[in-house]
Amino acid sequence: MITRKSVILLSVMLVLSIFALIDVHAQTDGQENADALPSVTDLMKLIDKTANTEAQPRDFTTPVKLVIIFAGLAILPTLLIMTTSFTRIIIVLSFIRRALSTQTIPPNIAVVGLALFLTLFTMAPTFSMVNTKAIQPYINEDIEFEAASSIALDQLKEFMLRQTREADLSLFVKISKIQPPDGPMEIPMHVVVPSFIISEFRTAFEIGCLLFIPFLLLDMIIASTLLSAGMMMLPPMMISLPFKLILFILVDGWSLLAKSLSLSFQ
Repeated sequence: MITRKSVILLSVMLVLSIFALIDVHAQTDGQENADALPSVTDLMKLIDKTANTEAQPRDFTTPVKLVIIFAGLAILPTLLIMTTSFTRIIIVLSFIRRALSTQTIPPNIAVVGLALFLTLFTMAPTFSMVNTKAIQPYINEDIEFEAASSIALDQLKEFMLRQTREADLSLFVKISKIQPPDGPMEIPMHVVVPSFIISEFRTAFEIGCLLFIPFLLLDMIIASTLLSAGMMMLPPMMISLPFKLILFILVDGWSLLAKSLSLSFQ
């Protein structure tokens, strides 16, 4: 019989395994880093082995395994958005598009795609640790499923705690009315996740506000120039748009933005 706990744990392992499938051959370590991530075969072994962890007189049928797999995939978007660097990145990218006043350029699919791959880039060390310490030992039958899931969650929790402000963490610990933990790693996930999300929102809005300032000043300069020239009927946004784009291109804005976002994660 499949319990709710087993489904949740399997879902977490599936999500972390799928993320860990990203190829890292482009890194300088070459084959050594590539071997640190699981292959598709490893993922299938993980799915099949996890579906049969509980002692049963017979294996689970294929439909039951598919239900478990789809249950894990169903929560993938939520886990991606709320427990990784995706939230901060997508908010900052949305801010920069609004600051440039380009409306739907770049299109939403391009912004989300860039945010997704930047997320995979920034989360690669964490996913690699999850694979090395949890997924591979579990596939090799060195540890049990519960232990592998606990290790995987601890690695993810460690990443989130590094990005979380102490004030936000203390707030949710106080609201949850739990006993003060001995250390950050002792805080339960249901407290860490909202604290992490609130901290990411704050950090993303701080970065977005700083990005808005130079473009806002440019808008004010253009509007004042048009007003002083008596061209009050000409929309300032229409004139300032090409200047914003030229400024953003001259400073190599996309490279600076990607670099700043990547280095903003501890």
